[in-house]
Amino acid sequence: MAFTLTSKNALALRTLATVMLCLAVSIPATADAGEITVAAASDLTFAFKDVASRFETQTGSSVKLSYGSSGNFFSQIQNGAPYDLFFSADIEYPRKLEAAGFTEPGSIYAYATGKIVLWVPNASKLDLSRGLSVLLDPCIRKIAIANPQHAPYGRAAAAAMQHEGIYDNVKGKLVLGEDISQTAQFVESGNADLGVVALSLAVAPVMRDKGRYVAIPSSDYPAIIQAAVILRSSHNKDLAQQFLKFLKEPGTVALMEQYGFIVPNEVTAGNHKASAPN
Repeated sequence: MAFTLTSKNALALRTLATVMLCLAVSIPATADAGEITVAAASDLTFAFKDVASRFETQTGSSVKLSYGSSGNFFSQIQNGAPYDLFFSADIEYPRKLEAAGFTEPGSIYAYATGKIVLWVPNASKLDLSRGLSVLLDPCIRKIAIANPQHAPYGRAAAAAMQHEGIYDNVKGKLVLGEDISQTAQFVESGNADLGVVALSLAVAPVMRDKGRYVAIPSSDYPAIIQAAVILRSSHNKDLAQQFLKFLKEPGTVALMEQYGFIVPNEVTAGNHKASAPN
């Protein structure tokens, strides 16, 4: 059957061409905006909400965050969990993954050192100025820490108690959170009288007004060196690398420091040098 191009058909074709052109113009912006999935230790819950928001605003890409204990993520990744990046609260987990061939070679980045604190609700009458010895107070029924078997902050808490020689006296009162975020929830909800939690959680706006804390001396426990790594199975390695680079920018470093993290000296020194006047 012959097709006759009438003025009506011509108008329809021009309209269709205009629509297709508009679609062609709009699609690349969406296609260029990628997404990375990040497995993050739960001490990063509040800090990374802000970090990811800034990254998304700056790049147009999205960051899908999952929080939990570093040990559990370590096991999930070994079993094929589809993450692009793993932010561990213990550098040993990324190192083990690298040794087993699960990571992009040379991508481990020690992004921060964390701290632990004693934290109680505002209504508590416990005297935190006593430091760890307050855990021996007979009025304390339950002490919350993260599970040392798979949570680095829990191991740090147990190590601090052992350093002070009080672990055996209080171990019967310990209640174990699945991760450090759940540990804080135990205290906040009244299921524990006191908790050993991450400083990054204690200073977060949503917790800052609900309780008070005192820092546990860093000399009481092994350094909590936290590290990130890009996973070999990632389909978004370039964007993952971009996110790691974003962590080293001065604004991001300042944000992490606001949450109590100690950022590596070489990063802060490099930023200071870059911002110095000529």
